[in-house]
Amino acid sequence: MATETVNALLVIADIGGYTRFMSLHRTSLAHAQENTSRLLDAIIDAAPDLELSGLEGDAAFLYATDPSASEITRSLAGLATAMHRAFHHEQSHMEQLRVCWCDGCVQTGKLTVKIVAHYGEAVLSATRGRSTLAGVDVIFVHRMLKNSVPLDEYVLISEAVRERVEPSLTASATPIDEELEGLGSERLYYVDMAALAVPDAEPEPVSIFQRAAFHAGLTARSLPYYVGLKRSEIELDG
Repeated sequence: MATETVNALLVIADIGGYTRFMSLHRTSLAHAQENTSRLLDAIIDAAPDLELSGLEGDAAFLYATDPSASEITRSLAGLATAMHRAFHHEQSHMEQLRVCWCDGCVQTGKLTVKIVAHYGEAVLSATRGRSTLAGVDVIFVHRMLKNSVPLDEYVLISEAVRERVEPSLTASATPIDEELEGLGSERLYYVDMAALAVPDAEPEPVSIFQRAAFHAGLTARSLPYYVGLKRSEIELDG
C-alpha cells in the first residue's frame, strides 16, 4: 500500500431531509436508498475536478490534491453552485417520473443539500486502485457536518478555505463559532446557498412510458433490499 502526505481540498456534499419518522416499511427504505444514490451521482458528476474518496450513507466525500486543489478552492463558489444545481435538477426530474407514493419516494422532492469544505493536510493511501484519506484535517471536515447553521442549504467553509477562496464567496459569508467534537472551538463561515444558486431551466415533460420505465428500474435496483441482501444506509443512520 502506497501512502503520501498531501495538501488537499476536502469537500463533503450531504443530503438531508429524510425524516426519522419515515415509515420503516422495507419498500420506503429501499426506495429512499436508491433515490439518494441517484442524487449523489448527479452531485458527483457535477464536480469532475474532484476525486471521490467514498460514499458515506447520504453523503459524498470528495477531494483534490495540490497543485490543482489551490485553484479549485479559489473557485469554490462556482463548484458549489454546479453541485447544488445538479442536485435540484435531478430531484425535479425524479419528481416528474415518480409514480410511487411510499415515504421514501414522496420525501425525495423535499430533500436538501449542504456542502462543507476544508483545506488541509491528509495522508493519501492507494491500494488496489482505490484511494483513501486520513488525518486530523479529514476528521475536521467531517466534524463540520454537525453544526448550528440556521439554514437547510448552505456552503460551510473553514478558515483555511476562506483564506484561499475568491472574494465573491467570502463577501456574503457569515462567521459562526462551532465546537467541533474532539477538536475544540473553531470559527467557520457559511453562505446561504440561495445567494449562489442559479435558476435552473424547467425540466422537459416526461411520458407515461418514461415514468413506467423509471419505476421498473427503481423496483429492480431495490430488489436486494427487499430480500435482505443489502441493508439501507438510511435505516442504519436512523
